[in-house]
Amino acid sequence: MRLWTAAWSNGDAIPAKYAAGRLEPDGRVVVGENLNPPLAWADLPAGTRSLALICHDFDVPGVADDVNRPGREVSAELPRVEFFHWVLFDLPPQLRGMAEGEFSRGFVPGGKPGPETLHGARQGLNDFSAWFAGDPALAGRYHGYDGPWPPFNDALVHHYVFALYALDLARLPLEGSITGARLREAMHGHVLATATFSGTYTLNRRLLDAQ
Repeated sequence: MRLWTAAWSNGDAIPAKYAAGRLEPDGRVVVGENLNPPLAWADLPAGTRSLALICHDFDVPGVADDVNRPGREVSAELPRVEFFHWVLFDLPPQLRGMAEGEFSRGFVPGGKPGPETLHGARQGLNDFSAWFAGDPALAGRYHGYDGPWPPFNDALVHHYVFALYALDLARLPLEGSITGARLREAMHGHVLATATFSGTYTLNRRLLDAQ
């Protein structure tokens, strides 16, 4: 099974239009276009009855003391944790990809609705739901895709992995608040094949100037 995008080469920098946060020339971080990238896949195994897609960042600082604090930089040596950006499942096996911006256009304060979405699929909650929980202006239930928005002062470039799963179930037995962890648990024992594609992203001006 193969997964790819025409928007960037595997492992390269993700274009800013696919991010929830982008850097202005004057150094300000502003809301991005937040388009879902165009994705395509092929060579699904026999017996595939549905597809699931997860996008996650495994470079999120495990300690948030210095996150987004001017004059400070988050150490690259800090322990890192996982952050889910997209939890999509029950995609029909006849589907062979998705267009740019088909599932997400723009960042919606409070989150996009769900879980029902295009093609009869469902979308779970991404981790911006927890990240913004204490912010009255942004708190909400963030379904679907919300792209990269790493700390602007993180010394580590973040890596984002898109993982596609071919499943032997047409519909996963999931109801209620569906997180990335719950999706992985429900898929256990039903995965026929997996394909991944990755990219990097940073809002740290020092790192960008060094590229």
